Amino acid sequence: MKLVVVESPAKAKTIEKYLGSGYKVLASYGHVRDLPPKDGSVDPENGFAMLWDNYPDKAKQLKAIADEAKKADGLILATDPDREGEAISWHVQEVLEKKKALPKNVARVTFNAITKQAVTEAMAHPRELDHDLIDAYRARRALDYLVGFTLSPVLWRKLPGAKSAGRVQSVALRLIVERDREIEAFRPQEYWSVTAKMEHKGQGFDARLVRFKGEKLDKMALGVEGSAEEARAAVEAGHFSVDSVETKPVTRNPQPPFTTSTLQQEAARKLGFSASHTMRIAQNLYEDGAITYMRTDGVQMDPSAISAARGAIASRYDAGYLPDKPRVYQTKAKNAQEAHEAIRPTDFGKDKAGSGDHAKLYDLIYKRALASQMASARMERTTVDMLDGTGRIGLRATGQVVKFPGFLALYEEGIDDKDDENGALLPVLEKGDVPAKKSVEKVQHFTQPPPRYSEASLVKRLEELGIGRPSTYASIIQVLKDRAYVRVEKNRFFAEESGRLLTAFLERFFDRYVAYDFTAGLEDQLDEISAGDADWQRVLEAFWRDFKPKTAEVLEQKPSDITAELDKFLAPYLFPEREDGTDPRICPKCGSGKLALRGGRFGAFVACSNYPECKFTRKFAQPGGADGMTSDGPEVLGNHPETGQEISRKSGRFGPYVEMGEGKEAARASIPKDIPAEDFGLDWAIKLLSLPRTIGNHPESGEPVTASIGRYGPYLAHQGKYARLQSTMDVFETGMNAAVVKLAEAANGGGRARNGGSREPLKVLGKHPRTDAEIKLMDGRYGAYVTDGTTNATLPKTVAPDELTLEEAAQLIDERAAKGPANGKGKKKAAAKKAPAKKAAAKKK
Repeated sequence: MKLVVVESPAKAKTIEKYLGSGYKVLASYGHVRDLPPKDGSVDPENGFAMLWDNYPDKAKQLKAIADEAKKADGLILATDPDREGEAISWHVQEVLEKKKALPKNVARVTFNAITKQAVTEAMAHPRELDHDLIDAYRARRALDYLVGFTLSPVLWRKLPGAKSAGRVQSVALRLIVERDREIEAFRPQEYWSVTAKMEHKGQGFDARLVRFKGEKLDKMALGVEGSAEEARAAVEAGHFSVDSVETKPVTRNPQPPFTTSTLQQEAARKLGFSASHTMRIAQNLYEDGAITYMRTDGVQMDPSAISAARGAIASRYDAGYLPDKPRVYQTKAKNAQEAHEAIRPTDFGKDKAGSGDHAKLYDLIYKRALASQMASARMERTTVDMLDGTGRIGLRATGQVVKFPGFLALYEEGIDDKDDENGALLPVLEKGDVPAKKSVEKVQHFTQPPPRYSEASLVKRLEELGIGRPSTYASIIQVLKDRAYVRVEKNRFFAEESGRLLTAFLERFFDRYVAYDFTAGLEDQLDEISAGDADWQRVLEAFWRDFKPKTAEVLEQKPSDITAELDKFLAPYLFPEREDGTDPRICPKCGSGKLALRGGRFGAFVACSNYPECKFTRKFAQPGGADGMTSDGPEVLGNHPETGQEISRKSGRFGPYVEMGEGKEAARASIPKDIPAEDFGLDWAIKLLSLPRTIGNHPESGEPVTASIGRYGPYLAHQGKYARLQSTMDVFETGMNAAVVKLAEAANGGGRARNGGSREPLKVLGKHPRTDAEIKLMDGRYGAYVTDGTTNATLPKTVAPDELTLEEAAQLIDERAAKGPANGKGKKKAAAKKAPAKKAAAKKK
C-alpha cells in the first residue's frame, strides 16, 4: 500500500477514488507546522536556523498520517504545485522523519487539475522535492518573521495605539494612505461643456463643441459660466453642415485566460467578491475537479485544452468566430517555476458547475478561457466634424459600430473606473449634409480626484509594482482589514487613523523598507532563490545587516522625540499653508496657543500648547487648514443642567464616549454607532449618562423594568431577565406596555436567548446536496454559523451571512465534520465514557 498526502479532505476523497485499491490518501489540512510566535524562532546568528512547531490542532491528522506511513510501502507527496505546496510536502516529510515513520521510498508528484487523467499521469512521473522552492519558502517566511518580531516591539514602545507592521502589507497600506492624501489635497476645478442635440433622417445624436472663435477647445477651456453661455448662444444661432466624415476600422483582441491576480480583479469588478472570497471559492472548484490550479501567474493553456476550447467554439458559433490558428499567450512572470498553466475549466464541454457563488465564478472562468481562443472583434469608429457658416465654430460627434462581435459575443473584460468616450450610434452622414439642430445646452463639470482603490485596482497596482505574488494578495488585504488599518465602504478602501499614523511612522523612520522599489527588488530576489540563482541565507543576511541596526537606532529614541519628528514630517499634511497667509498652527479656540502633534495612550492627536487652560484637540487623521480646524476629537459639550459638571466628548480605545467629572469619580458612557455624528450634542450626552432608565414597575411583579445599553447593544432588564431592543432611540422611548410584551417574548424564546444564541434560524438554506440534511443559518454567541443538525460550522470572517449560498454552507459543514469533534467536546465525551471503568478498577485495587 502507498500513502498519498494532499492538503484537503475533499481533494483526498476525489484522488483516492481515481487511484483505487493499493493507495491510501490522507489530508494534512494545509500547513502542519510553523514558526512559533515568540522571540528566537529564527536565529540570524546561526545561519538563520528556524525552530518549527507542529500546530496543536493538527495533532490528530499528523498521528493518522504517521500511523499509515509506518505501514506503507512508499510515501507520495501530492500537495499543490506551487511554493506553498512544496513547503507543505517538505514539512510533512520532516515531521515523519522525526517520528521515525518515513518510508524508504518518497516521491513528489504535482498535477494542475484534479481529473483522473491528470492524477494518473502525475503518478507515472514522480520527482524529488524541489529544494530551491523550499529555500524560497524558508526565506520568505524568515523575512516576514524577522520584520514582524523586530519592528512590532518598536511600534508598541514608540507609537501608542499601533498593533504591528508587516513586510508587504505595510507597503500595500502605504498605497492606500497615499491615495487618501492625494484625494484630500485635490482641489476641484470648474469647467463647462456645450452640447447640441442634432437629428438627421429621424435619428438623433449628440455633438459637442470643439472649436470656438476659431480656436480649438480643450477640456478646461470654458472655465466659467459666462464663457459657457456665450458659446452656447453662438451654437444656438449657428447653422451647421457636415465638413468631414472619418471612419476607421478598429480591431479588439481577446484577453488571455485568468491568472490569480486577474481573476481576483475581475471577480471584484463583476461579482463584487473580495480577494479572499474569490480564492476560497476557486479552491473549492479546483478540489471538485472543475478548474485547473488557481494560484498561477501563467497565461498559457495546455495544447489539448486549446484544442478542446476550439472545439467548443466551433460547436457553439459559426466558423467566423474561430480564428485560423490557435492563440498562444506568453506569461510575463519572471520566475518560470511558478508560471503554471492559466486558470481554466478542466472540461470545455461543461459550461456550468456548482451553484451560488461557485456557479458565478465558474461561469466567469469558463467564458474568459473560451473567449481567449475566439476571433477578434471588428468595429468601425466614426468621427463627424461640423462647421458653421463662418468656419469659426465647430461641433464633433463620435460613434462606434460593431461590425463583427467576435469574442465580445461571449465575454468583455470589466473596467475599474469607467471613462466612456466611445460615443453612441450615428446616422449615416456625408459631407455637406445639414442635420437639424433641436436644442443646445451647457453643462457644468468639476475635475475629479483620483479614485479610491478597490480590491481589484489595488491588486492590479501591487502587481504592476512587483510587490507580493499571486498567492499573497488575498492575505495581504485581509490583514489590513483585520488590523483595522483600513475600512471598506462601497467596495472602496479608506485609510483609518491607525493606518495613516503607522504609514507616517514607517515613512519617516523606516523609509527604505516601505519603498516600492525596495520591496519589489526583494520579491525578485525571492524569485531568484526559487529558480536556483541565489542563496537564501545570503539574501537574508544582506537584509538583516541593515535592518537590525536601524530598529536599534529607533528604539533608543524617546517617544517624545519620535512624536516631534512626526510633527515635522507631517506638517504639510496636518498644518497646510492658509490662503490668507496666517499661521496654520495657531489654535482656533484660544487664538494664542500653537498646535502640535501629541502622543496619547490610544494614539496620536493634535492639541493646543496652552493645555490644560485650552482643551482644544482634533484627531490625528483630520487634516488642518481652514476647513479642518474644528474640534472633532475630545471636546467640551457643556455643563450638566442639574450638577453643573462639565461634560466632554472624548475618544478612547473602544471608540468615542462622553465623560462627566474627573478621575475615578467620573461618569462615562459610550456613544452608540447609530447616533448620527451631526446630531450628537449635549442633550444626547446627558441622556446617555443618565442610563439605566427606569421605565416603571412591572404590572405583575411590581419590580422595576429598566432600559440601558450594554456590551451587545440596547436592552431591557427585569428581575435578572433580559430582552433586546432594536436601537438606541428605543432605550429612551419604549413604554411599559411594549416593554412587558418584549420581556414576555424573550422569556418564551422569541427574543435572543441569554447564552447569546437565537432559537430560530436566520435562514433555512435547503437540503445538503450530499446528505439531504436540512441546513440552517443560525446566530450564535460567537457569531453566525451553519448547522445540519449534527455538525456546526462557524462562518469565516470573509463570508457575509446574507450572501451565503447552500453549496458554501455544505462545504463548511463537510470540512468541519472531517476534522472531527472540537477538542473540548471530544475530551468531555471520552471522560464520561471511561468514568465507570476507572471506578471499578479502583475497587479491585
